[in-house]
Amino acid sequence: MERRKPHPLPAPPVDGAAAPLLRNQDFQALWTSRFLAGLGKESGEVAYPLLMLLLAGSAAQAGAVGAAQVATAMVTAVLGGALADRVDRRTVLLVCDLGRLVLLVSFAAALLGGYATVPLVVCAAVVSSALMGVSNPVAMAAVKQLVPPSQMADAAAQNQIRFFTTTALGAPVAGFLFSLGRAFPFLGEAFLYLLSASLILRIRRPLQADRPAEPERWSLRGSVSGFALLARHPILRPMMLWIVGFNVAFTQTGVFLALIATADDRGAANLVVGLTVSLAGTGGLVGALAAGIVVRWVRPTVILLFTAWLAPVCALALLAAPGVLSLGLIAGCVFAAVPCVNAVFYGYVTTSVPDRHQGRALGAVTFMSLLSQPVGILTVGIVFDLAGPSPVFLMMAVVSALAALFTLGPTMRDLPRPEEIAVP
Repeated sequence: MERRKPHPLPAPPVDGAAAPLLRNQDFQALWTSRFLAGLGKESGEVAYPLLMLLLAGSAAQAGAVGAAQVATAMVTAVLGGALADRVDRRTVLLVCDLGRLVLLVSFAAALLGGYATVPLVVCAAVVSSALMGVSNPVAMAAVKQLVPPSQMADAAAQNQIRFFTTTALGAPVAGFLFSLGRAFPFLGEAFLYLLSASLILRIRRPLQADRPAEPERWSLRGSVSGFALLARHPILRPMMLWIVGFNVAFTQTGVFLALIATADDRGAANLVVGLTVSLAGTGGLVGALAAGIVVRWVRPTVILLFTAWLAPVCALALLAAPGVLSLGLIAGCVFAAVPCVNAVFYGYVTTSVPDRHQGRALGAVTFMSLLSQPVGILTVGIVFDLAGPSPVFLMMAVVSALAALFTLGPTMRDLPRPEEIAVP
């Protein structure tokens, strides 16, 4: 097959004279596309369990669907990373978006026709998650071609806004559409993927660098080489180890579970429970909105050390927090710091990893990040059932403190800015 020649548009500038990120139309088209796809994904993660509860009346089966979605996205992210380094990224994104569009329209038609069954719901949820898992590292890898190194941390910070906004909006959107009819959440999600695909077509620049004339041969070892790259990287390795440990202690779903169970144990009203969780979640969105300014003016070492040691301090504060609403405020402080670290971390991945390895590195990052989350959620539930809220918060403090030890090495004490270690 003849290779397509890249569009003869200039590459993004590499010096400090780059135009403001908001005027980078190609990056903003990619960002908006991923925002719409992420909103569809978040609403789907609520709609599928709701549908399972309606069809099967089983919370366990509804939870199993959610677990299957996470596991599928985790595994297929590695595949998506390998594809991002070998296949045209624009094509992969279009296939994933349009594939979900066809899947969800067909699924909605089955619901409207009264043909919905539990196996059909599980199949639709898993296939949709698989396509999302493939597309995520591909889209993240494409950023390197659209944004100059001097703005990479800012771009990663803007991506944090996208993530936390879709997380906040997904549940109410799904709930509203579900109230109109069981097929409406999936028709709405399909429409979002149609818009996402149309925006991908508007991106003018190539989404990957020129590939060598002799393409790299497919192999299992090559496809999972992103894990080896993380293990060898002097900055990414300790940061990834800290992220894994932090996610065990402070994965969002696990913390929300701990807050809900603790509030219920203290006899709080449903409204207070909802406000407590909302306060915690709002912290992440506030942090995402501030991340661009923070990463521009604060050294990466300060951001990392502050967040790493804030977590165990706040976990101990949860032990002594009076009332219920204060629990949400304390957890929100931790979540507010997370987007800044994420922006710095993804800035390092984008600037320091060559384009031909971007996808596999990001696929490995996604796998490791998701792997620790089910562990954290399960641990919170087991410890709470066996011993109550205090041991849960103590466990969170110990695990997050142990993870924070990875930030004390000499490299972590003098981190450069992402643009200072940029490679072509």
